[in-house]
Order: sequence, then C-alpha cells, then structure tokens
Amino acid sequence: MTPTDRRAALRAGAGLVAGGAFAGACSASGSASGPSSGASPGPPSPPATSPAPAGPRPAPAPRAFPGQPAQISHGPRDRPRVALTFHGQGEPALAEALLGEAEQHGARVTVLAVGTWLDAHPALARRILDGGHDLGNHTHRHLDINAMSETEARGEIEECARRLRRLTGSVGTWFRPSRASRASPLVQRLARAAGYPHVLSYDVDSLDFTSPGAAAVTANVLREVRDGSVVSLHFGYADTLAALPAVLDELARRGLRAVTTTELIG
Repeated sequence: MTPTDRRAALRAGAGLVAGGAFAGACSASGSASGPSSGASPGPPSPPATSPAPAGPRPAPAPRAFPGQPAQISHGPRDRPRVALTFHGQGEPALAEALLGEAEQHGARVTVLAVGTWLDAHPALARRILDGGHDLGNHTHRHLDINAMSETEARGEIEECARRLRRLTGSVGTWFRPSRASRASPLVQRLARAAGYPHVLSYDVDSLDFTSPGAAAVTANVLREVRDGSVVSLHFGYADTLAALPAVLDELARRGLRAVTTTELIG
C-alpha cells in the first residue's frame, strides 16, 4: 500500500468517525402553567406523562453450543458461511472504516476487544453492536495470558469482562486468549468461570499484524478460507482495511457469506 493510499484510507476512516457520532439519550421535560388571571382554580390536572425513552438493550450473553468443543476453531463445514474475527485495538478511525466497509458489503463480523482499548474508546463498544456485529473479550491488556499465573490470568479476563458489562450490559459473546491462538487448560478453565462456555480460536490466520501489504493479506485469507472458517484479522492496520473489499468480493463470488461467529456456530 503506497503512502498516498495509506493516507487516503486513514482520511476515509476519520470521515466515518465524524459521520457516525452517537446520539445521546434525551429526556423530555414538560412545562406547567398557572391558572389564568381571574379564573377560579380548578382541581389540579394530573401531570402529563410520556414513556421514558428506551435505553439500548443489553448485548447478548455468551452461549453454550452443545456438541461444540471447549475451544472452537471453525464452524460447520457443510454450510457456505465464514466468520471474520477482529482483534479490537488500534486507531479508532481504522476500526470505523473497517466496520463501515463490512456493512456496505452486507457482512457482519466479530470483534474481540481489548479492555484498555475500550477504556480509551468506550463508544466503539456500542458502535460495534449497533452494526449487528458480535463483541467479545480479548483480555484487558493483551499480554501473553498463557504465561501468566492463575491470579494474573483471571484478572485479565475479568477486567475486560467488567468493562464490557459496564458498556453493554453483557460480558460479550466470546472470549479469545491474547498472544495465542489457543488457550491453555488453565486459561480455558478461568474463561469458563468468567461466563464463557467456549474459547474462540481460528483456522485461518491473515498475518495482517505483520504488515505484509494488502495483497498478501488478501492472499493469506483466500488461500485457506472454506466453509465454516474462522478468520483472524486485526483492527489498527491499514493493510487490513485496504484488503477487506477484495476479500469480501471474492467470498461473495465463491458463495460464502461473512456472518458473526454466533451465527456461524449456531
């Protein structure tokens, strides 16, 4: 990707951020008027009431999928669907642009958010859900969770879960370990205790975090993807944004729908 293209991608992402501002909740306030001059006051009228504005519904909770392993790396191989899963961290303009590109193609994705990223950009949690995407837990600080003590690993999972619950009403639909494609037995046990029946792995690695260029990201995905695949991708990389249209176009040409992981497995 040339520097000009990279700047264009970032400008496009920033434009989406500016255009996708969230509307705040509003509350209606009524006004009361006193009796007119010279008129006998009548019985007080009951105050006019109107329904309180509905807040956002809580996000879906994690689900157990009977017959699925504790660590899920792909979905059914007999249905033409795939799940594009994104590590949720990095420049918010790129995240907005990636979500917008997916939505323009009719695709829905899964975002595994890092807790410190949610602290810095809390509005993105609701943005992801409002777009029809899955939102899950990718630990609080994105460190090597399999190398941690039990106390440290528990804290990484639960700190991110607390942020998700505060922002969305749910701990998120999935947990994925940080710095690893699969969770150790200890981390798997801790994730289950935190409310996640399954650990989400993947069977296709885009290697986009190595910044190999958009063409390489596209080739890495399309070479391995097939029915039921779960693809690992990342927010925060311009190569990923540049590759996504070609990936989605080719998936559609092959008859593969990009859906949330919940839809893929369920």
